[in-house]
Amino acid sequence: MNFDTDISSLKVTIMGLGLHGGGLASALFFASRGAEVTVTDLREESILKPVIKQLADYDIKYVLGKHLDEDFVSADLVIKNPAVPGGSPYLKMAKLVETDISIFLKFNKRPVIAVTGSKGKSTTVSAVYDVMHFFRPDTKLGGNITTSPLNFIDDCTVKNRTPVILELSSWQLADLKNTNLLVPRIAVITNIMPDHQNRYSSMNEYVADKKLIYANQSAGDSLICNYDDDYGREFASETAAKIFFVSASDLPINIDGAFLLNNEGYCRINGKVENILPEKIQIPGEHNRLNMLYAALILRLSGIAADQISSRLNQFTGIAHRMELIIVRNGVSWYNDSAATIPQATAAAMRGCKTPFRLIAGGTDKKLDFDGTIEAFSLARSIYLLEGSATDRLTALLHNQNIPYNGPYDNLITAVKQAAADSQPGEFVIFSPGATSFGMFLNEFDRGDKFRQIVLNL
Repeated sequence: MNFDTDISSLKVTIMGLGLHGGGLASALFFASRGAEVTVTDLREESILKPVIKQLADYDIKYVLGKHLDEDFVSADLVIKNPAVPGGSPYLKMAKLVETDISIFLKFNKRPVIAVTGSKGKSTTVSAVYDVMHFFRPDTKLGGNITTSPLNFIDDCTVKNRTPVILELSSWQLADLKNTNLLVPRIAVITNIMPDHQNRYSSMNEYVADKKLIYANQSAGDSLICNYDDDYGREFASETAAKIFFVSASDLPINIDGAFLLNNEGYCRINGKVENILPEKIQIPGEHNRLNMLYAALILRLSGIAADQISSRLNQFTGIAHRMELIIVRNGVSWYNDSAATIPQATAAAMRGCKTPFRLIAGGTDKKLDFDGTIEAFSLARSIYLLEGSATDRLTALLHNQNIPYNGPYDNLITAVKQAAADSQPGEFVIFSPGATSFGMFLNEFDRGDKFRQIVLNL
């Protein structure tokens, strides 16, 4: 199918309008180019209304609260949301299935920097974008970070040396399998932790999707891996790309990459060592120091000078929902870490906190293991739990370790108010759930937005 000339004649079904922007961008892309567009989503109109409102200028058919076979059988093309499993029977009815990422890659003429990983990828790509955009204002950022690259596709159809930065989840990578569309000039896998085990049958299946980020790379491309992670060594042994490692400690002298030494970040490229990350950064946590180190190495490989990288990263203050400082009130600092949807991310936030803190956590289970992280919960001065299936598992482990907690609470307002009543000047309150949000919230971003508003309204 020739997407350059045939779009206006296409009958397109968008499967999963969603709330994160991919479905909206896809609908806008095809509707604005004259295609006949149907949007179908299992969620009701009342939930999707803010997104639908943005499509009011176009004649789009909506099928909400259900899917109809005919919308898939009759469509020339189905655009799937990454959250839709590839094995969906509706997708099997489709003549052709694409995603907003695959459509973008068909048109894109710019070099791509692609970043994946279980955690840290959003902070990493945001830091890269923050610095690169300062020096190259036409830099673009999209993907899993809730901005579809179709939003800026018109700026990427002509060759340009300025890159597009894509954050890619395992689901987005899985949708690109066997397409040969993704060929990143720089690919990054920040880390591998158990995640999405409610959707994958095993860790091996999950990791296999992550590996797709470097599947089409060649010797002229670069892959950045985690030296401290066995998976990182495995990735490095499989790729055709040039390998760069990132480590929390000094790298062997014969290995190129980036490393921490006395809390400062250095890179070694072709044997030359440069300082690329200052000792003090604006966002708390040792895990964030590593995220900044990944960002610094990406920037250095992109040709930005080491001193410029260090200076600009020192000014980066983080992003929403990822150890986001909301406010300091009565001497208490309130942090929104709602994007911590796995236990390891919450444990990293707690271990990296050098200030006395109180934790609000809990939510819905996605079949992840708290066992290896439970000792980190003892670092909190007090714990406030939200109701949920993951919380049910967590409370049993806290009981076994004699770690006290408050709740579970059936709403976030009560948990926040209790934490506020207990907190003392000089302390942090961290909202880092370690679980998914479904049930009490639409998603982790809705959860974080509500937390921010509750705190500001105290």
